Amino acid sequence: MRRKIAILGATGSIGKSTLDLVERNPERFEVVAVTAATNSEALADIARRTGAKFAAVADEGRLTDLQERLSSTNCRTAAGEGALIEAAGSAADLVIAAIVGCAGLRPVMAAVEAGKTVALANKEALVTAGSLMTEAASKSGATILPVDSEHNAIFQCLACSSKDSISKIILTASGGPFRTASAETIRDATPAQAVAHPNWSMGAKISVDSATMMNKGLELIEAHHLFSVPSDRIEIVIHPQSVVHSLVEFADGSVLAQLGSPDMRIPIAYALAWPQRMPTPAQRLDLPAIARLDFEAPDLERFPALKLAREALEKGGAAPIVLNAANETAVARFLRGSIGFTDIARLVERALEEDVSPAPSSISEVLDIDRLTRERVDALMQAA
Repeated sequence: MRRKIAILGATGSIGKSTLDLVERNPERFEVVAVTAATNSEALADIARRTGAKFAAVADEGRLTDLQERLSSTNCRTAAGEGALIEAAGSAADLVIAAIVGCAGLRPVMAAVEAGKTVALANKEALVTAGSLMTEAASKSGATILPVDSEHNAIFQCLACSSKDSISKIILTASGGPFRTASAETIRDATPAQAVAHPNWSMGAKISVDSATMMNKGLELIEAHHLFSVPSDRIEIVIHPQSVVHSLVEFADGSVLAQLGSPDMRIPIAYALAWPQRMPTPAQRLDLPAIARLDFEAPDLERFPALKLAREALEKGGAAPIVLNAANETAVARFLRGSIGFTDIARLVERALEEDVSPAPSSISEVLDIDRLTRERVDALMQAA
């Protein structure tokens, strides 16, 4: 039988890579539901191509356009957050959770509470609501499969190993476009320079996060929740070739690493076919051509986001929510040219210093803290 799939965020980078794999293997997969934030035209095209039975757009103002584009099909349409939640709880066996930002929190939780297998590409779900998500998965029997290349690499390295046998997790980071840049270059960096990642093709926000290395800080928090490993046993190392995607050190001193070309179709394919594997068109590694693999410690002075993320994880409570919301707000302002590159980390630090929020007990509370933090950061920027 074909595996039934819902793709939340079908028009984004992860969604497109997922569709590339699914459409190469029509005998293995059936797309039953697809969603998008605003791009009704692309969503309608995806629904027609895949034969999806349900298409949902978050922007209610785009529903009429979506309906018109799919009027000649049997695809049902809907809009708004409720529609995204419905897609997450559809008849799918596997939910690809690739909605960007906190907009994906409720749909991801709906899939987890429904006991689905969730291929998680939404960092915010575990960064802001990690304990809530993992507790819900434990109750419902849901399986969370990491899609981020680093966490997927760790998942592959663990295979049948017990989590108790983990001595240390080592997350690798490319270092982004400013790995060897001077402090002056970093200070004066433009949005165009920040999004020009040397190895990966990603969206603007995550590319800026890679440039500040906040992306790796968020992954540190994700790894803690996914693998139940404390902060002091999660190490971050710079690996500019992006060939080794992460490593696991075990109690006996063995270290296992997952290697591959920097192509998101590899971790997505592992999630799609798990517990088996499937072919991908990704470029194969040519180790003699690569010739060398370099590793170095991150510079916390030049990239303070790493330190801020670790502090937020260790502080716990609402701190990771504040970290994420402040960063998203500051990155959006940077991309619009309102603030400088180094102002991103400074604003996140200010927001964390002012944080007095209690730990959330529900997704609604997570979203409230997220909203209040964004308002606080906006106020800080206006006062500057």
